[in-house]
Amino acid sequence: MARIICTLCPIGCHLDVDEQSLNVAGNQCKRGTEFGRSELQNPVRTITSTVKINGAVHRRLPVKTAAAIPKHLIHDAMRLLDNVELAAPVKIGQVVVEDICGTGVPFVASRSMTTASHAAKHPYPS
Repeated sequence: MARIICTLCPIGCHLDVDEQSLNVAGNQCKRGTEFGRSELQNPVRTITSTVKINGAVHRRLPVKTAAAIPKHLIHDAMRLLDNVELAAPVKIGQVVVEDICGTGVPFVASRSMTTASHAAKHPYPS
């Protein structure tokens, strides 16, 4: 029996998942059943991080995976970001790393960021 805390909603149900039958107990909604089963069969995570950006208002740009990737690839995925360096401007959703570890899932920008000179001329976003 595996004990898992469901992370799909704020309730955080404590799930008991039978490793043979994949029966799930302790969930308060249907989503908990699906989460418990997938967590044992193929755990996935969405990653959020930052990368260097030059010539921008800030020195770091937030990025995230466009979809969840297999949990065992998290460390390799994070290493891909170590040497990423962008130049401003960047638009939200812009692809930062095309393919994370052969998954076909990209890292994308989580926000737009203008150049520092543009921000100085236009201090209030429109």
